[in-house]
Amino acid sequence: MKDRKGNSRSTFATLGASTHSDHNREENDYYATDPKAAKLLLDIEPELTDIWEPACGDGHLAGVFAEYNKLAAATDLIDRGYGKPNVDFLQSSHHHNGDIVTNPPFRYALEFAQKSLDLIPEVRKVAMFLRIQFLEGKARRKFFDEYPPKTVYVATSRIKCAMNGDFESTKGSAALYAWFVWQKGWKGETVIRWIN
Repeated sequence: MKDRKGNSRSTFATLGASTHSDHNREENDYYATDPKAAKLLLDIEPELTDIWEPACGDGHLAGVFAEYNKLAAATDLIDRGYGKPNVDFLQSSHHHNGDIVTNPPFRYALEFAQKSLDLIPEVRKVAMFLRIQFLEGKARRKFFDEYPPKTVYVATSRIKCAMNGDFESTKGSAALYAWFVWQKGWKGETVIRWIN
């Protein structure tokens, strides 16, 4: 589908499709999350505690969790000046006796969700800030059948995610995001709620 200027990529870019972006993707898929997303999450899930943020980037989410005395650990594969660098979460065998909250690289979001649930004990939570498109796909459907999110909180007002943490150069967000929240061991129908 072409737009009026003959650009076949712009329609998909507007929809937030990563493979049709109107700019090059960041090499390590680093898109920092507006800190207000963390505050919204703590408002709706105040029992989250002892949080491990395993893709902490520059600390946009982890900094808020620390401010609320909820942060236990902040790590990242890349050294971005915040938290403990050079930690490959997907290779981790460190069991965490708390909750795991992050905005993972989208291309590894399914792996991050599975690994998070593997590393926490029963009744602890995993919360991931993801594009709403995470709901689709055959592989994710199989995952959801086995591990249904307890709640999906859809952001009704757009929340920015900025490439390389550069919020000043980031215009609006074309993508719709949601907090996906799992409670390990929980089985039931997923509840969809709206926030902000």
